[in-house]
Amino acid sequence: MSTMNVFVTNWLNHRKVLLAMLDTVQNENLQYKPWEKAMSLSTLVLHINGSMDMFAQTVKNGVFTPPSTAKQAETIEELKAIVAADTASTKALLESLTDEQLEKEIDFHGMKMAGIVLLENGKDHEIHHKGQLFIYLRLLGIETLPFFVSR
Repeated sequence: MSTMNVFVTNWLNHRKVLLAMLDTVQNENLQYKPWEKAMSLSTLVLHINGSMDMFAQTVKNGVFTPPSTAKQAETIEELKAIVAADTASTKALLESLTDEQLEKEIDFHGMKMAGIVLLENGKDHEIHHKGQLFIYLRLLGIETLPFFVSR
């Protein structure tokens, strides 16, 4: 199995949990913030969702590529549809990356690293924020949540 196939499989094992977590959310939870300056639950999910695409676009282009315009969801169904569609397109983008792109050194906010290392950092970023989402859901009183990674 190639490096990229292993990466995509591992990333999807975390992304599937994000999708499962959304099954526990109600429309009235979307604007929940555990503190005044926090991202809302919906904004946090959209941040998690869009970040891997930004990291993958940066690796594809060889230079920092800012995230695309922010999406918004009014309902949990819209949010789940956005995450599902973006997961599929990000998966396709990741699978299209070449070994040359994965090996190329990229300057990312003053840190130079190979593309595959940047993607690993992106996966860690997603996992970090998914942990925050677990806390949001617990604070909302949701007791039954998926394990942090699927297999």
